[in-house]
Amino acid sequence: MIKVLIVDDSALIREVFSKELTKHPDIQIVGTAADPYIARDKIVELEPDVITLDIEMPRMDGLTFLRKLMASYPMPVIVVSSLTPASSEMAIEALSLGAVDVVCKPGGSYVVGDIIPKLVAQIRIAAKIDRARLRSVAKAKVPSVHVKKSLTQTTNKIIAIGASTGGTVALEQVLI
Repeated sequence: MIKVLIVDDSALIREVFSKELTKHPDIQIVGTAADPYIARDKIVELEPDVITLDIEMPRMDGLTFLRKLMASYPMPVIVVSSLTPASSEMAIEALSLGAVDVVCKPGGSYVVGDIIPKLVAQIRIAAKIDRARLRSVAKAKVPSVHVKKSLTQTTNKIIAIGASTGGTVALEQVLI
């Protein structure tokens, strides 16, 4: 059974996620939180396996909370926000801070249920992540990246590297 904590300031989103995710027999919603301060207490109390985290919330934004959580209590986090479309700056920042994946909420709350199949799949993947590895990655000091100016000549050759969930840290190390 995968224990999930839902952190989102929208009561409607918390309700829809709770209702839809509990339809899956291997997922148990152990709690919900309207902001990171409530989430912090529930993490300690409920010990979830995976957290879904919104970015835009009162009192503390999700990225700040993610940064603090990964520094002190690393665990699998899936960012679920309308502010994180694929390849957006916030999505990339969330991944670099330690999020396992980023799922973009659709525009209206009446279609939020449409992302449930993807969210269920990501929760199942996130639950398999080794927490000891997350702790070691969170404690590792990544050297700063110095961007070089564009090349003045090109060979017109391309190197492609792909990464799956959790592979972004390894990809970051390759690119440094």
